Amino acid sequence: MTQPIQSPRSTPFWDSRYETLDYIFGTEPNDFLKESAPHLGGNGEALCLGEGEGRNAVFLAQQGLAVTAVDMSATGLKKAQSLAQANSVSINTHVADLANFEFGENMWNGIVSIFCHLPPALRISVHKRVVSALRPGGLYILEAYTPRQLAYKSGGPSDVAMLYELADLRSELMGLEIIVAREVERDIQEGFAHQGTAAVVQILARKPD
Repeated sequence: MTQPIQSPRSTPFWDSRYETLDYIFGTEPNDFLKESAPHLGGNGEALCLGEGEGRNAVFLAQQGLAVTAVDMSATGLKKAQSLAQANSVSINTHVADLANFEFGENMWNGIVSIFCHLPPALRISVHKRVVSALRPGGLYILEAYTPRQLAYKSGGPSDVAMLYELADLRSELMGLEIIVAREVERDIQEGFAHQGTAAVVQILARKPD
């Protein structure tokens, strides 16, 4: 019998990908997050969405932030805790689908979304909750693939609906002050799953005081 194709958002899909000793996206933080992190300062609380194996959460914890990492894959978050322990930091992990996760209100100094690709309706819902959940002065940091990424073989979803347009993000994040909003092509070297030239969108936005 032909097996059904698993959705890239499905728990079995990601558990299967993360079921390896290797960190498929590497253990170093995302370049855009490293560039943006000084805006967060060295204290406060940060939420990492779709955090997987924990490289970005661990980096933020090393900067002095209290970090909560959310992902639907328990396998990925188990590796995130191992990475945190290896780097002598602590992170909180929460297994959840973002469709049901409670972000809270005025709760986070920073929310981070690095290559966390969601279907349009869920993405819109998540961004509405991001705006509410940031504390005044809090920052939202996002990097994701654009539809132009389909021309490359360096990672990301094959479904164009899961790829992000800058104009859509600007609209969805109304209520935040945009500091950085750009679409660029850049070289990505993140483990063995993200390798090579990529077409990405980058957002750094701040909730007004």
